[in-house]
Amino acid sequence: MNAQQKKVGIVVHGGAGTILKENLTPEIEKQYRDGLEKALMAGYDTLQKGGTAISACEVAIKILEDNPMFNAGKGSVFTNEGKNEMDASIMDGKTLKAGSVAGVTTVKNPISAAKYVMERSQHVMLTGKGADKFAKEQGLEIVDPSYFFDQKRYDQLQKIKKTEKIELDHDSSGQGSSNPMDVEFNDKKFGTVGCVALDMNGNIAAGTSTGGMTNKKYGRVGDAPIIGAGNYANNKTCAISCTGHGEFFIRSVVAYDVSALMEYKGMTLEQAGNEVVNKKLKEMGGDGGLIGIDAKGNMIMPFNTTGMYRGWVKNGKVEVFIYK
Repeated sequence: MNAQQKKVGIVVHGGAGTILKENLTPEIEKQYRDGLEKALMAGYDTLQKGGTAISACEVAIKILEDNPMFNAGKGSVFTNEGKNEMDASIMDGKTLKAGSVAGVTTVKNPISAAKYVMERSQHVMLTGKGADKFAKEQGLEIVDPSYFFDQKRYDQLQKIKKTEKIELDHDSSGQGSSNPMDVEFNDKKFGTVGCVALDMNGNIAAGTSTGGMTNKKYGRVGDAPIIGAGNYANNKTCAISCTGHGEFFIRSVVAYDVSALMEYKGMTLEQAGNEVVNKKLKEMGGDGGLIGIDAKGNMIMPFNTTGMYRGWVKNGKVEVFIYK
C-alpha cells in the first residue's frame, strides 16, 4: 500500500443557519465545539485503525445523534403531532450502494438503520413503521419514543404552534428573551448532522441524519434521507453531506450536482461545491451548506448562511468552526 492510499480524512457538520456569536453563550458554544470534536476524533480513530469510510461515518454520526445539542437522534425536533420522526442516509463511494430510512420513531440511531438497509436488504429506502420494524428485526437498539423527548425542543414546538409556521429547526431571531438558551433554541438553524470520510483504501463515504423540521406535518420528509439530494458518494468524484432548507436541496439535487460538475465539467471539489452552494442554491433562495471530500483527501465546507457547525481533521489536527 503506497503513501497516497494510506491518507485518511474526515469532515463533519452539525447544521447551518443564522448562527451568530452574540446569540451563543460561551458555555453553549463550548458544548457544540466539544460535540463536534468528539465525533471527529471517534471517526478519525476508526480510520487510523484501518476502518472503512462507511464505519467512520456511522461512528461519528452516532455520537452526534446521541448529543441533544444537535437536531438528530436524541436532540430531534418535534412534529405538529408532538412526535419525533427521524431521517437518515448513508452511501458507499466504492460500490454506489446506499441505504436510508425516513420517519422512524423508535430506532436509537437512525444512521445505523440506514447502514443496515444498505447492507442487509435489497432496498435503498424504508419509511415509517416498516423501517422501525426492519431495524428491530436486525437487532438494532430500539427505544421508547419518550427517549427522544427534549424539553427545549418541546417548548420550541409549543411556541411555533401558536403561529402555525413550520420551522427549519430554529427559525426566528430569538430577540426579546434574556435566556441565552431560549435565544439559541429559537435561532434560525438547520440542524441536520453529517459526515464524509476517506479511508486507507482510498474509498469515500457520506452519511446524513436529521430530526427534520419543527411542526412538520403530513409525514414530511426532507433531503437528508434522499440519495442525490442530501447525501451522495462516488469514488470517482466526491462524498457530500448537506444541511439546509431540504425542499430546495431536493429540487436542486444538491449532493449529486456537486459530483456531476466534477465528473462532467472537470471542476475541482472546491469549485463544484462553491458553484452549487453560493450560486445555484442561492439564486433559488435556498439556505444551507454542505461538507465534502474526494479520494485525494481534499475537503470543503461551503455554506451561504451566517454560520455552520463544522469541523475536520487536517494533518492529524482536529479543527472545529462555527461562524463565517
